[in-house]
Amino acid sequence: MINFTELYDKTIDKLFAFGEKFTSDREMIKDCIQDVFVKLYTKKNELDTVINIESYLYVSLRNRINDEFRHNNHTYENEINDNNIKTLFDESDAFNLECIEEERKKTDKLNEFVKCLSPRQQQIIHLYYIEQRKYDDICRIMGINYQSVRNLMHRSLLKLRFMAAKTEAI
Repeated sequence: MINFTELYDKTIDKLFAFGEKFTSDREMIKDCIQDVFVKLYTKKNELDTVINIESYLYVSLRNRINDEFRHNNHTYENEINDNNIKTLFDESDAFNLECIEEERKKTDKLNEFVKCLSPRQQQIIHLYYIEQRKYDDICRIMGINYQSVRNLMHRSLLKLRFMAAKTEAI
């Protein structure tokens, strides 16, 4: 049996951050998360087949937000906006001001490169490197098959490497 309070407390912040990748409408995200948990509770008897409940929540939230977009005629232009891209470096680990400045420059450059990726490429980079999701989870969250996830990740990393190499050559 699922402890809904514990599950909610454990996943709410991650689900909210995930929802922000699709829209900046915070109230809509909150409503969609609530709808997902209500649906989860009402269908609790059918959840015996669900292997990974967290992945199920992410997929359900993505689908609920997509439904909301279709229903309210929102656009997907800002599927992942600039404010949602997290840095891949943690500056708090630097030991001196020189290292901090160097890390900041790398972070800024990396963020510039990530912004050049397509929204799907940005999403897969975020899921894999920031949220540290496995490919199987990413398949469910993004709604694509395993090989497509591998191909998308490969193309994303190639593009990032190409941009980094091009910048160093200048």
